[in-house]
Amino acid sequence: MTTPQGSTTSTDDLEAVLGALGTDPGRGLAPDVAARRLAEEGPNELRGAPPVPRWRAFLGQFQDPLIYLLLAAVVVATAAWWLEGRRGLPVDALVITVVLLLNALLGYSQEARAERAVAALQRLTEVRATVLRDGRALQVPAREVVRGDVLILAEGDSVAADARVVEAHALRVAEAALTGESTAVSKAPGSLPAGLPLGDRTDTVFKGTAVTQGTGRAVVVGTAMDTEMGRIAALLESTVREPTPLEREITFVGRFLGLAVVVIAAVVMATVWLVSGVSTAEDAVAVLLLGVSLAVAAVPEGLPAVLSVVLSIGVQQMARRDAIVKTLSSVETLGSASVICSDKTGTLTSNEMTVQEVLTASGRAHVSGVGYRPVGQVHLGAGEELPEEQRAEGVVLLSGGALSSNSELREENGEWSVLGDPTEAAFLVAERKMGLTERRERRFSRVGEAPFTSERKRMSTVQIDHEHDDQPVLVTKGAPDVVLERCTSYRVGMRTLPLDDDVRARVLQDVERLSGQALRTIGVAYRPLVDAAGTPVLDAAYLEGAVPAEVAEGLEDDLTWVGTVGMIDPAREEAGAAVREAHRAGVRVVMITGDHPATALRIAQDLGIAGPRSRAVSGVELDRLDEAGLREVVTEADVYARVAPEHKLRIVDALQSHGHVVAMTGDGVNDAPALKSADIGIAMGITGTEVTKEAGSMILRDDDFSTIVAAIRQGRVIFDNIKKFLRYLLSSNMGEVLTVFLGVLLAPVIGLDVASGGGVVLPLLATQILWINLVTDSGPALALGVDPETDDVMARPPRRPGERVIDGRMWVGVLAVGAMMAAVTLLTIDVFLPGGLVAGEDDLTVARTAGFTTLVLAQLFNVLNSRSQTSSAFRRIFTNRWLWASIALGVLLQVAVVHLPLLQRAFGTAALDLRHWTVCVVLASGVLWFDELVKVVERRLDRRRARAGAEAGGRG
Repeated sequence: MTTPQGSTTSTDDLEAVLGALGTDPGRGLAPDVAARRLAEEGPNELRGAPPVPRWRAFLGQFQDPLIYLLLAAVVVATAAWWLEGRRGLPVDALVITVVLLLNALLGYSQEARAERAVAALQRLTEVRATVLRDGRALQVPAREVVRGDVLILAEGDSVAADARVVEAHALRVAEAALTGESTAVSKAPGSLPAGLPLGDRTDTVFKGTAVTQGTGRAVVVGTAMDTEMGRIAALLESTVREPTPLEREITFVGRFLGLAVVVIAAVVMATVWLVSGVSTAEDAVAVLLLGVSLAVAAVPEGLPAVLSVVLSIGVQQMARRDAIVKTLSSVETLGSASVICSDKTGTLTSNEMTVQEVLTASGRAHVSGVGYRPVGQVHLGAGEELPEEQRAEGVVLLSGGALSSNSELREENGEWSVLGDPTEAAFLVAERKMGLTERRERRFSRVGEAPFTSERKRMSTVQIDHEHDDQPVLVTKGAPDVVLERCTSYRVGMRTLPLDDDVRARVLQDVERLSGQALRTIGVAYRPLVDAAGTPVLDAAYLEGAVPAEVAEGLEDDLTWVGTVGMIDPAREEAGAAVREAHRAGVRVVMITGDHPATALRIAQDLGIAGPRSRAVSGVELDRLDEAGLREVVTEADVYARVAPEHKLRIVDALQSHGHVVAMTGDGVNDAPALKSADIGIAMGITGTEVTKEAGSMILRDDDFSTIVAAIRQGRVIFDNIKKFLRYLLSSNMGEVLTVFLGVLLAPVIGLDVASGGGVVLPLLATQILWINLVTDSGPALALGVDPETDDVMARPPRRPGERVIDGRMWVGVLAVGAMMAAVTLLTIDVFLPGGLVAGEDDLTVARTAGFTTLVLAQLFNVLNSRSQTSSAFRRIFTNRWLWASIALGVLLQVAVVHLPLLQRAFGTAALDLRHWTVCVVLASGVLWFDELVKVVERRLDRRRARAGAEAGGRG
C-alpha cells in the first residue's frame, strides 16, 4: 500500500516515508512494482500544452482581420460571378483564394520549423537517471522514474525527481535552476521543521537540479507535476499570453480597413445607383462588381503574405545568431521592448565562480580573467608582478585550495568546463593562471579526506608531499572564521610565525571587507603531519592505504593560516557591453534573482544596471507591498533579490501596468511563469529547463545576453521595414481606391461615360487591381521588408506601446501620394480617350490599359519614396539590390500583361506602342517628384520644430 503522489514532505520521518512508499533503500523497487506504478501514475514528465493538431494549426493561420476581409471579398466576388450568369471562371475569387492559401502555408511552415528546432533541443538535453532496482543499479530515462525508486546520485548527475535523501557523502546540489541561488547546497538525511523555503530543505533533492559534489542515495517522493518544478509549471496554465504590439497593430489596421471598405463601397455604390439610375438586373450586377472592385482596391491582399515573409526572414536571421523564435511576431516585439527583466545566474553572469582577490600576510593581490578559461594572472594591479614573498604565499594558498578539492577542470575542443562544485573549480582555474597545476599534480598524492558538511563548514585532505621525503601534510579550506579558529601560526613568505590576537583580528577584518564587496570568502590553512624530528604522526598503515575521514578530521588543529580568497560568479564580459547598448537604445535592464542582495547589487553595479547609490529590493520587502506600492517601486528599483516565482510575475505585471513592453530572460524553472506573462519570454537553450523552453517565445541556443540586444536591433530594423512596406502598400492601394472612386464620379469629365456608351464603366477592372496588388506590389514590398538599416536604430528610444505603426503623419502621406497616383492615372486615361479634358483617339481598352500601366509604374516609383518618410529617395538609393531587382521584375511583368495574348484575355488589356509607354512613364514619374517636394517641406518643418524646442529648453 502506498500514499498518494506528493503526500510526503521534508518534515515527515524518513522511516515513515520509506514504509509508505514500500521501498528498501538498499534494494530499491522490484522491476514489476516500478512498471505497475509507471502505468498507474504516468511518466515523470511535466504537463505541457497539448499538441495542436496540424489541421487546427493550419486553420489558425486564417485568424487575422485582414484575412477575414479577403475571405469576405472572395464571397462577394463569387456571388457577383454567380449573379452575372456563371460565365467562365470566377477569376477574382480564385486568385484571392490562392493567395490566402499560400500565405497560410508560409506561416504554418515557419512555425512548424521553430517547433522542430525546440524539439531537437529537448532531445539533446534528455535526462537519464541511475536507479536501484532489486539491488542492481540501472540507467533509465528520467521519464520512467517512479515514486519509491531509489536514485543513485553522483557528481554531474541531474536529479530526475523530488526525493528524500537517505544516504549522503559530501553531497552538494546546485539549485540555481529552481531557487536562483548560485551556491551549491549541502544535502543530508533528516527531518526538518515545516515552513522552510526551498533553499533550506537540505534533506530533499529536487527535480531539475544538479549534483556538483559527492555521492548519495535518495528515495523518490514526487514525480512529474507533483514536484516543486511541477508546481511552478502549473502556474503557467493560469498565465494568459498577451498579444504582441505588432499583433495589436495589425488587428487595428484590419478593423480600420474593414470599416473603410464598407464605408467607401457603400458611398460609391449609392452614388452610382443615384447618378446612373440603375433599373435592370444587369445594372445591379455592375454596381455589385463595382463594390467588389473597391473592396479589392482598398484591402492590401499582399499584406499578410508580405508580413509573414518579412517576419520569416527575421526568424531565419535570428536563427543564424543562435536565437530560435517560436512565433513570427515575437521578432518585432523585441524591437518594441522597453524593459528587459533578466535573471542573474547563468544569464547576466557566467555561472562560473571565479577567484578575484587573494589576501595573504603580505597583502592583497588581484586575479584577472573571468570564468573557467584559465587565462589571466595574479598581480598587484595594472599588471605589476607580485613580490617574491607574496608570490610564495599565493602559491601555497591557491595550490592548497586545489588540493582540498574534488572537482575536475576539463578542456574539450578549446572549451573549458568543470565537473563538480563551482567553488572548488575557482581554485583550480586560479592555480592554473599562476602555472602551478603540473607541479602540484606531480608533487602531491591524496591518501585521505574529511569531507565538507554544512555543520563543519570546512573540508580537509591528507596529502603525501613527494618533494619533501613523502611527508604527509593536511590541507584545509572552508569558512575563514572556522578555519582561523583552528590555526596557531600563519605563513609569511617561506616562514611560519605565531598567530597572535592582533593578526587574527586583522585577518577577520580583511575577510569582512571582502564580504562587503559581495565576494564569497574561503580560507586555506595547512599542517605538516610530522613531529619536530620529521617523523610522521600518522600510522604508517594509513600512509600506505587510506586515512579514514574521522582520523583526518581529528588532525584539523594546530594549523598554519595561509590566507583568504574572494570569489564571485562574475558578470559576463559581453553582458556589460550588451547592457550599455540597451541603455543607449533607451531600454531599461532589471535584474531579478534568487541570490543574496549584496551579490546581486554588486553584479548589477559591475554591469551598469544599478548605480553606486542603488539598493536591491528583497522578496521580503515585496511581500509587504500592495499592488499600488509595487507599481511605485518598479519605477525606481533595478535590482530584486531573494525573490520567489510569484514575485517575478508581480514585477512583470507592475511594469506592464506602466505601459512598458517587457522582455523576460531566464533559464531556471522559477523564471517560467514570468516568461509566459511577459510580452516576450526569452529562455536559455543550454542551461534552460524544459519548463522554461516551453514557456518562452524565444530560445537562445548560446545563452548569450548580447544576442538579446542584437535581437532588439533586428526587431527595430524589421519594424522600420514594416512601416516602409505598409507606407508603400497603403499608398498604392489608396491610389487604386481613389482611381476607381474618382473615375466613376468624374467619368463625364475624362470621357469614360462616352466610351462606355452610357452604362456603368470602371476605369480599372477588378482583375487588373488584383494584378497590381498581388503581382506587381508583392516584389517591391518584399524588397522593402529586407531593406538594410538606414539609420542607427539603437540611437532612439523604444516605440511607445500606444504609438500607432500607421500614425497621422503617415496617413496624410498615404492620402497625398494616393491622390497623386489617381490623378496621373485618370489623366492618362483622359489623354487617350476621345472627349474629356484632352481629346484622344484610342478605344476604351487601350486607354484603360494605359491607365493601368501608369498606375503600376507610379507604384514602382513610389517604392523609392517609401524607404523613408522624410529622407530623399535618392539617398543611399543603390544599397538594396533586391529593391532594384523587384522594380525590374515589375516592369517586365507589366510588359508581359500588356503584350502577351494569353494575359491580355485574362486581364482585359491591349498592346501599347512607344507613344503610349512614353506618356505612361512621364506621368507616372510625377509621383516621385511630388513626394520629393513634400519631403523638402517636411524636413524644413522638422528643423524648425527642433530649433523651437531647443530655444524653449534654453529659456526653461
